[in-house]
Amino acid sequence: MTDSLPPLRDVIREYDLRAKKSFGQNFLLDLNLTRKIARVPGDISDSVVYEVGPGPGGLTRGLLAEGAKRVVAVEMDPRCLDALADISAAYDGRLTVHQGDALKMDEQELLAAKEGEKMRIASNLPYNVGTMLLIKWLTLDDWKPWFASLTLMFQREVADRIVAQPRTKAYGRLSVLAQWRGKVRIALNVPAAAFTPPPKVASAVIHFEPTEPIDSEVKLKDLELVVEKAFGQRRKMLRASLKALPVDPQKLLAMAEIEETKRAEDVPVADFVRLAKCYGVMKADARP
Repeated sequence: MTDSLPPLRDVIREYDLRAKKSFGQNFLLDLNLTRKIARVPGDISDSVVYEVGPGPGGLTRGLLAEGAKRVVAVEMDPRCLDALADISAAYDGRLTVHQGDALKMDEQELLAAKEGEKMRIASNLPYNVGTMLLIKWLTLDDWKPWFASLTLMFQREVADRIVAQPRTKAYGRLSVLAQWRGKVRIALNVPAAAFTPPPKVASAVIHFEPTEPIDSEVKLKDLELVVEKAFGQRRKMLRASLKALPVDPQKLLAMAEIEETKRAEDVPVADFVRLAKCYGVMKADARP
């Protein structure tokens, strides 16, 4: 037992918190596991941790037990609010809960971090919005971002895509975007049996730490567009898949010094960044 609160199975029964597919819910009940996840970012005693979709509070309790200075959670399901209020009371008000849609939240405003406090994100993300939230956090205009790290649970397939290397089937748009702007790794594998109800697939926790981008002069929109077109027809050679861009693909590839017969999955992140930078130059030169 990590605190004076009842086991999570009892909490779920007391508040009738059966997981709903409409909320993308799969609850983690093993508090030893949630504390293990909470330790992935390292020392969080100086951190305000943002959690999306806490549900009955398994990871929330792990974060607080591991010493998070404060946890600020966003929960869409009103049924969970009473259970989360019990956690806040047990941890001297170090938990604040907002009901609403995390996709629409201004996280910095919610966290209201004070000087000396780091802001981190740690979540067992609802499966139905997990990728959208990651993209929201990776596509901030200002970089370095407001958060010091992301510790996030995804379906294993999605986690594999985030950390994938070139020349693998999992390598794609998400891999390029994440690895352009930071260091990312799989920190933990989590079997389906750890959840209630157990999903049909295994899960994994990824840990992301932002760094300076490979090339800070590259415009995010240019990189997103180039990568989207390249992987939109991933089995085609780049000279064909990049025809969807408003520039001559063969001239673009020559400028970026990338073989036009390569396919998207053969192109390392650094080469995609160079390709996007050259695209930005060609696009600017083509303007009347």
